[in-house]
Amino acid sequence: MALNPHLPLVYHPNYSFSFDPNHRFVMSKFARLYHHVKGLGLVGDNLEQPPLGTPDDLSLIHCDNYVHDLWHNRLDAKAMRRIGLPWSHSLMARTFTAPLGTLKTARLALTHGVACHLAGGTHHAHYDFGSGYCMVNDLAFTAQTLINSGEVTNVLVFDLDVHQGDGTAALLQHQPYAFTCSIHCEKNFPFRKCPSDLDIGLANHISDDEYLGVVDDTLVHLLDSLNPDLVLYDAGVDIWQQDGLGKLDVSWQGIAQRDRLVLKRCAQHNTPVATVIGGGYDKDHERLAARHAIVVEQAAQL
Repeated sequence: MALNPHLPLVYHPNYSFSFDPNHRFVMSKFARLYHHVKGLGLVGDNLEQPPLGTPDDLSLIHCDNYVHDLWHNRLDAKAMRRIGLPWSHSLMARTFTAPLGTLKTARLALTHGVACHLAGGTHHAHYDFGSGYCMVNDLAFTAQTLINSGEVTNVLVFDLDVHQGDGTAALLQHQPYAFTCSIHCEKNFPFRKCPSDLDIGLANHISDDEYLGVVDDTLVHLLDSLNPDLVLYDAGVDIWQQDGLGKLDVSWQGIAQRDRLVLKRCAQHNTPVATVIGGGYDKDHERLAARHAIVVEQAAQL
């Protein structure tokens, strides 16, 4: 099937920088993903770049003291261990720019029907602390910004990362116009979960057919019942059967079927959808980039 070279994509060169290649979090995956989709012929005048972000941008959803202490490297060692990443100026630049990338992606989706961010999905970041490689929450920031501005009436955050979206759930729990849904591996991080509007915890080692049935049934129900103006889709690829931190048994083909299904259902419902890449862990960094590219390829086929 032909790929549409006009699919709106969002990326910033600061998303990847010099970083320990042996760290569990593959910081190079964003640049590798960009080069992968460029190699598919999907990068041209359709590529958008977000502005550089600052702590002030993220004060909309996060504690002022937290984001400024993070920015200025004033968090204590325990707080940084909970995040799991070593502080650097380069890390701060990408951390505060990426949420603006998700926001730009959402606005492009509202115009074009679908758009893909080559980053995002930092769903473990809470109001005043970071966790699980997530420092600030791009999904909650984007939903809250668009609701506040009146660009949307209601938003569905559809989180299919293998880990429950605890930070997003906590940050949006009192926002009546944002609905959070997380379909994740139940016996996995975070072990203390914050309730989403809808949580579906899956058993370990669930495979393609059962997984896809749950995703389809849930999304169809939510689209029909909520009629959202926008879906923010966290297309985490840590559901893969060989992922370093996943405990499910979903195949590579199953990931492609999932992403195609989500995008197709949104299109059938005439609901704009913005995608973010979410989690994925692999010692083979090129293979990880190719996995993250699946959702972009599926969007380009539509």
